[in-house]
Amino acid sequence: MSKIKILTIGKTKESWLDEALAEYCKRLTGTAEIEFILVKNDDQLIKTLEKERHYICLDAQGNLMNSVAFSQFLMRKLEENGARLTLVIGGPEGLPKEIKQGAELISLSPMTLTHQCARLILLEQIYRAFEIAKGSKYHK
Repeated sequence: MSKIKILTIGKTKESWLDEALAEYCKRLTGTAEIEFILVKNDDQLIKTLEKERHYICLDAQGNLMNSVAFSQFLMRKLEENGARLTLVIGGPEGLPKEIKQGAELISLSPMTLTHQCARLILLEQIYRAFEIAKGSKYHK
């Protein structure tokens, strides 16, 4: 089973968002364990990432992929990293340069998203990626 950490700044303030995140985590049960790590600021984010040997940052300037390409990317990265992966979402000001410098950058959209919405969109795309890899009918 894969283990995916999603590291981000700030809390989820809306209950509907917590419910949606919980739904996708439930759907991923048995396929991937999702761990959300929420930190308060950039300094804590940098300190937390010091423990990670490899991570991928979400950034508007990152590689933009469709869902099939993201599925292939995610499966390849999980294979390369022993079924473990850390994805990083910045706060309202984005990610600090020192975090982005050594990281691979991907983009969910050319549009600006709140870090809270980015969490949900990312989690749905992770679920979709696994479903695509399985060949299920979820992705049409």
